Amino acid sequence: MRAPILGVMACLALVHTPAEAAGKQVRIAYVEWADAVVATNILKLALEEKGYQVKTIPLAAAAMWQAVATGDADASVAAWLPVTQGAYYEKLKNRIDLIGPNVTGARIGWAVPAYSSLNSIEDLATKASEVDGKVVGIDPGAGVMKSSEAAIKAYGLKVKLLDGSDATMTSALKDAVRQKKDVVVTAWTPHWMFARYDLKYLADPKKSFGEAESVNTLARKGLKADMPEVYGILEKFKLTIQDEEAVMAENEEKGAKPEETAAKWIARNRATVDGWLK
Repeated sequence: MRAPILGVMACLALVHTPAEAAGKQVRIAYVEWADAVVATNILKLALEEKGYQVKTIPLAAAAMWQAVATGDADASVAAWLPVTQGAYYEKLKNRIDLIGPNVTGARIGWAVPAYSSLNSIEDLATKASEVDGKVVGIDPGAGVMKSSEAAIKAYGLKVKLLDGSDATMTSALKDAVRQKKDVVVTAWTPHWMFARYDLKYLADPKKSFGEAESVNTLARKGLKADMPEVYGILEKFKLTIQDEEAVMAENEEKGAKPEETAAKWIARNRATVDGWLK
């Protein structure tokens, strides 16, 4: 009888293995914004140190929130609140677990090169011709684009908001700085362009872009009970704007790989990461 018993035990071991493996899988959703790429890769490597298999899922902002709400993703560290992604939070707040900020002091608005004579959005009412009557934007539907449309209306500006992407916006900024020309771009902090170029935000007395923002960590309902160790790491996961902008700038270098720059940051900040993993 001994051989059959051993055979049954072996089968049970095989049955348990996939379940145990599934318990070590973590799915992180993120928006492919430069700051979210940095944060997500750093978190991925940190979780892998604890033996987790981490899958990162790039999505549009609305889909990212939806994925966490439905449980298709376990977490995200790319939720901008209260303005940029506030509409998604209002719609889904009862279906997600908002853990809280992982980066504070974030903001959105319009930025110009530091040498620009423009200092306030109000200046564009009389100086729009200095920027060819244009504000260079990113993808339509983004929070900063909706706020930009509100600003144009609130200040009564005769400027055109150009749709594009993060890449086309930063390319326009690069060209303008190289030629010492003026340009207005949609901007947010943290972003690598603030580490690369000397820029300033235009004052926004009407608060069209709101107050200071934070980047937040989201988790699916039930994660705390299912994976308490992961949840604990998410609660402790924090970065500074300076950290993110420095790594973002590294990622813009030719041949850079986000996972490698994340690994370098972890090596430079070992004590911080160890604090998350305790």
